[in-house]
Amino acid sequence: MLNNIHKITFALLLASSSLFAQTKTAYKFDFGSGKAEKNYIKILPSDVYSKEKGYGFDFDSKVTAVDRGGKDLLKGDLVKSDLPFYFSVAVPEGNYKITVTIGDSKEASESTVKAESRRLMLENVKTVAGKYITKTFIVNVKNKNITGGQVVGLKDRELTKLDWDDKLTLEFDLNTHLNSLEITKVEDQITVFLAGNSTVVNQDNEPWASWGQMIPRFFKPGVAIANHAESGLTLGSFLGSRRLAKVLSVMKPGDYLFIEFGHNDQKDKGPNDGAFKSYTERLKTFITEVKKKGGIPVVVTSTSRRSFGADGKITNSLGDFPAAARKVAEDEKVALIDLNAMTMELFNALGEENSKKAFVHYPANSYPGQDKELADNTHFNPYGAYEIAQCIILGIKQQKLGIAKYLVDDLPAFSPSKPDDVTKWKWPESPKSSIVKPDGN
Repeated sequence: MLNNIHKITFALLLASSSLFAQTKTAYKFDFGSGKAEKNYIKILPSDVYSKEKGYGFDFDSKVTAVDRGGKDLLKGDLVKSDLPFYFSVAVPEGNYKITVTIGDSKEASESTVKAESRRLMLENVKTVAGKYITKTFIVNVKNKNITGGQVVGLKDRELTKLDWDDKLTLEFDLNTHLNSLEITKVEDQITVFLAGNSTVVNQDNEPWASWGQMIPRFFKPGVAIANHAESGLTLGSFLGSRRLAKVLSVMKPGDYLFIEFGHNDQKDKGPNDGAFKSYTERLKTFITEVKKKGGIPVVVTSTSRRSFGADGKITNSLGDFPAAARKVAEDEKVALIDLNAMTMELFNALGEENSKKAFVHYPANSYPGQDKELADNTHFNPYGAYEIAQCIILGIKQQKLGIAKYLVDDLPAFSPSKPDDVTKWKWPESPKSSIVKPDGN
């Protein structure tokens, strides 16, 4: 009897500690083998993530702890690795301010930081020996629960995505020397929600990528990007899977919803389907519902496919859908980012052959298990997604949206007619890859 009581008590303690980890909304971590700074949690390489603890290195990450000594306890020690490593923390849904300090008194470092499903947060942050950099960015954490007891209708492939799990995960790439990490839930951010398909979604695996996962890199604190897009969706299936309901359930007045659909809507063949029928009606529904919440809808025309004609120029493969989106934006008097026009300009500037470097075009054996060539003219690789994200940023500036004031100070100069040189652009690949094509075309 006594043993049973002890077992029950132990089980309750485990459950309560796990629940506490998932409801706590502020953490301070001091990495390395030296003495911990006051009010910081000391993190060693042996601190592996568990639900009971609620934080730790994840996905079999390998790091080395270093203690350089000195009076500054935060900067005097660190963990480092020249391989990607992950650190996860169990937190509830919301926006989180993340502050990282990177550097080393004796060695140079370089780090790219991604969050959740490969969202780009910091790009190629470099320090020389003896120098340190502290950077702050915002990560949105979401779950599938909707007010009133409903849940988002996730696809099977989404069930294993880091975007939909019960923790916040950071990925550190290149040659990161990590000193400290602070995580705090914040309520004062403007949230920019993204609704769209495979050209917008946070793609989990290399070599696939979309503009929605690149755009966080271009914003400083003040704006959080909440990407609710998913591969294969139309306006109708976004509604039917209760994704708009989810967005509206957490939207505050002054938040934004960027809406980009069209690729998959082309395949709807019902009697009321078409660009100027159901597509137009549903797009107006999105706009109306967002306005009811005090939000700001932004219509985004669909990205062009890599569809070159006989004259060597991009042809319109999206029919009337870009024109319909433009008309809805005009009729409803909402902002329009004409991504279709900008991506046509971008791909024409790259040229028919060189534009393959923006899409998932790879010879056989480029990735594990890939025994055939990958040749996809709809879905982007990281370089292509990054260029298209810059088109979105250009549209934000052109439309004079209020969130433009939160763009990073080191915003790169960009024009779709003068894309970045792919040979000079750097992307450290994440460990996970897949040869399975995203839903949709």
